[in-house]
Amino acid sequence: MRTLGKHLTVDMYGCSVDSLNNLEFIKTAILAAVQEANLTLLNLSYHQFEPQGVTALALLAESHMSVHTHPKLGYAAVDVFTCGDLSRPEKAVAVLKSFLKPEKTKTTNIMRGDFGSQKDMKPRIKVSIAPLRRVRNTSAKVWRFLRNK
Repeated sequence: MRTLGKHLTVDMYGCSVDSLNNLEFIKTAILAAVQEANLTLLNLSYHQFEPQGVTALALLAESHMSVHTHPKLGYAAVDVFTCGDLSRPEKAVAVLKSFLKPEKTKTTNIMRGDFGSQKDMKPRIKVSIAPLRRVRNTSAKVWRFLRNK
């Protein structure tokens, strides 16, 4: 079945402390990512934290993009969720990487709205009775042994 959207979460480690604490730099990076990925910006909201850190959220016609920075750690958490066939969240992430220049990244790709079959939607509970059966059998053997003595 076709999915409704792509959701990329990216942990960026080893970024420049100065760039992570620069609100104008983060805004420029997001605007460039929106343009390169063929996304439609509806609103850009942001906040500069004291003593450091920036959060910026781009509300998109296709969904959203967010950047949360932790300059003291050299870390940025990036989230790009898009719906539709024309958007390219991978391109947006590549642009953000080129701006933030992380030493290491961890990317998680989530396919949103992948309903699968009805069977896939039911919770899976796996219960194993074997350990309980082994305990019961062992205790029965011990009682038999003690009775015969």
